[in-house]
Amino acid sequence: MDVVLCGGRVIDPESGLDAVRDVAIADGRVARIGSGLAAASLPEAGLAVDVSGLVVTAGFIDLHSHVGDIGGLRLQALDGVTTALELEAGVTPVADAYRRAAAEGRPVNYGYAASWGMARMAAVAGIVPRGNDVDSFLANLGNPAWQRPASDAQTGALLDLLSADLADGALGVGVLLGYAPGVPPAEYLRLAGLAASAGAPVFTHTRDLAEFRPDGPIDGAEEIVRAAGETGAHMHYCHVNSTSQRHIDRVLGLVGRAQAAGSRVTTEAYPYGSGMTGIGAAFLAPERLGERGLTPESLTYAPTGERVGTEARLRELRAADPGGLVIIKQLDEDDARDRAVLLRSLTFPGSVVASDAMPMTWSGTAPDPHTWPLPPGGFTHPRSAGTFARALRMLTGDGELSLSEALARCSLGPAGVLAERVPAMRAKGRLREGSDADVVVFDPAAITDQASYADSTRPSAGISHVLVNGMFVVRDGDIVPDALPGRPIRASSDG
Repeated sequence: MDVVLCGGRVIDPESGLDAVRDVAIADGRVARIGSGLAAASLPEAGLAVDVSGLVVTAGFIDLHSHVGDIGGLRLQALDGVTTALELEAGVTPVADAYRRAAAEGRPVNYGYAASWGMARMAAVAGIVPRGNDVDSFLANLGNPAWQRPASDAQTGALLDLLSADLADGALGVGVLLGYAPGVPPAEYLRLAGLAASAGAPVFTHTRDLAEFRPDGPIDGAEEIVRAAGETGAHMHYCHVNSTSQRHIDRVLGLVGRAQAAGSRVTTEAYPYGSGMTGIGAAFLAPERLGERGLTPESLTYAPTGERVGTEARLRELRAADPGGLVIIKQLDEDDARDRAVLLRSLTFPGSVVASDAMPMTWSGTAPDPHTWPLPPGGFTHPRSAGTFARALRMLTGDGELSLSEALARCSLGPAGVLAERVPAMRAKGRLREGSDADVVVFDPAAITDQASYADSTRPSAGISHVLVNGMFVVRDGDIVPDALPGRPIRASSDG
């Protein structure tokens, strides 16, 4: 064996195992789980690690991470994440994204959905972003040309681009529909039909709820469940907490009825009251802030920490830097009623934890991507660093779930969302003999988030070790600087 983790509390959310055991790892897999494995199986070059008093479980799978840099992914690893996937925004072409990630190396496993937004920019507006990551999308966010209704020929070209990405192993289709609220619902149905025929899930940032925009073309929540029912596609509702806010009960009731009727609709949530996106987003136009009970003072321009304050300043920033990140105060995390809204999103049956982790942005020149610790001057949303630790505290405290149930929402549940299309996910999200050796070891009494809106790059506490494909990425609470064992996660024709 290469490594034996000795004497930890082993929790497997799939089998229900919760007992003190040793975990032996060899060739990137969990080889054995039992007692006395170190003495029996370690060669002279092997490593025995005492993890007594700590929890040993499957690494966390983040279905919604916009982080594509090594430093940001290390922050996620320090939060227990072993697989970080870009599924809501997606990328296009996906083949280029996989090649770039492989060439640069990644500390955690990685994968991509096809990007409806980027494909639409190309097919409808002739916009070809310089890169194929979320930064490229954000840079063109405020351009109305890509948001206009498409001709039949343009829609056909858009679907052809998505089909090509699905054929190249895209994990699904990511749809940022909330950023183009004027797109006709018929286009979304055609896209869902394409995904259904490919056996691919659709990851949607929904358009506005009727409560926010009564004159919109369709209620965002109803659109998702309608597409699932009419096409048979697996529809995944991204960050249901932030797009529903205080209307969460109505939305989850609708989703629950669709599930009971046999539709495949899954949900995700993160445990923060404030969101973050590009300041050029359609729903942040000054004349539309009131729909969500917001004012310019609800917005903080992240590059400078400036409270926006006035409509004039908001218009100025939207024109000058539409992709500039802005923190949006939607719910008050210190208010018991708003905290209950977040909990209902997280504890909804079958819901999974996903971070919506944002790219690292630098106030000055970005450092070398391998630099660690992160130098001053970087900022992101605290969810990039603390989502999973924070969710575990909430779910096992206020949410009253067992630790095993809470862990399932971080690992087994996310793996299950993709397992039908992506065979690789059937060996992740669980800790059993033969599973991938993506493992997190943490102190259940100490695990907690430490990042804040003012100090967004502070890593979570209580994470002792993280292994990705059997290699330590975090050892004794610190990043292993030369460890880049992340592997691509791609769809397969036998999925």
